[in-house]
Amino acid sequence: MFEKIELDNGVKIVWEKIPYVRSVSIGIWVKTGSRNEEADNNGISHFIEHMLFKGTNKRSAKQIAAAIDNIGGQINAFTGKECTCFYTKTLDTHFDIAIDILADMFFNSKLSKKDIEVEKKVVLEEIGMYEDSPEDLVHDLFYETVWNGNSLALPILGTKESLLSIDRDKIINYMKKNYAPQNVVIAAAGNFESDKLVDKIKSYFEDWRSEEAVQPAYGNAEFVSNVKIKEKDIEQVHICLGCQGIEQGNDELYSLLAINNIFGGGMSSRLFQKIREKKGLVYSIYSYPSSYKNTGLFTVYAGMNPEHVDDVIELIINEMKLILDKGISKADLKKSKEQLKGNFILGQESTSSRMHSIGKSELLLNKINTPEEVLRLIDSVNMDSIKAVLNKVFNINKISIAAVGNIKD
Repeated sequence: MFEKIELDNGVKIVWEKIPYVRSVSIGIWVKTGSRNEEADNNGISHFIEHMLFKGTNKRSAKQIAAAIDNIGGQINAFTGKECTCFYTKTLDTHFDIAIDILADMFFNSKLSKKDIEVEKKVVLEEIGMYEDSPEDLVHDLFYETVWNGNSLALPILGTKESLLSIDRDKIINYMKKNYAPQNVVIAAAGNFESDKLVDKIKSYFEDWRSEEAVQPAYGNAEFVSNVKIKEKDIEQVHICLGCQGIEQGNDELYSLLAINNIFGGGMSSRLFQKIREKKGLVYSIYSYPSSYKNTGLFTVYAGMNPEHVDDVIELIINEMKLILDKGISKADLKKSKEQLKGNFILGQESTSSRMHSIGKSELLLNKINTPEEVLRLIDSVNMDSIKAVLNKVFNINKISIAAVGNIKD
């Protein structure tokens, strides 16, 4: 069972004690990501994530890495559309070291001009690597296609042009506004004494104040039906095709997840079996829902030989029409719900995933569902809710397509 408190300055601490494990996962969650950016500073959230590992007044970059390596732990971070997270996983006997390192990085990073210029080269290589990975690139192109003009369309890594314009002043100003107490949740899961954990976190965070902080205020991101193509001289064509999905925090997401399992969520799904296994037209094909504040997407990805593009798109749309017209059977729904419950319960056995779940939920939704509540929500999915969500999401008349590959026509 999780517990949570809010400090006087607005920082929230959420934790779940799991006495039968020997690890502790701790994350500092910040409510900022590429959706908080503009074209001229696109990529700054991700760049700050990198910079916090470059050294503090107390530790060099090498010493940060060594401090965790020396206790057999792990330290990492990631940036998303709406949040950034810095996290560790260590033995339960070393959680205090983990908190000390995370807090040191968070508050005392030097952000030197020299380090900024060096790290720009690293991120430029990361962008180049992404450009050379069309199966990843097509997803960013799809976001540009459906949310053209909205900050959700901006790539998390930024662009080469926007990255080169980032300097120390921009970083500090962005952090003053977004790295603020009311935008931060600290989450922990594992084996620890709750009082000691909370006292340790308080010792670093309770006196923190911010004068220029802003609360993220996301407007509606209107889904645009469009087609975008990026020509690349490669062997395969990679496509993303999809519709408006379900927004974050909406319980209808559980119905959409159940639909996704049947439609394209795995190797036994309809898309995989019919388009790959029966017809052999693709190597990879899958679907997935993604949800954000006020909006969501339902996406199908496929990679294929250029000569099969039209056939594959037609087959995908036909499958969408079929599931929309005929629905799914009660037997398929039962199997899908069991799959959802199994995946969820198995995920609960990892302290990292427990920390991730409670931290992200508290940060973005201001609430956390207990495991029992999640299982009840999955169980509550029925034929009526499936039909309602199919009619809401599978809008054949409002589809967008993005493609990367050797497409001349």
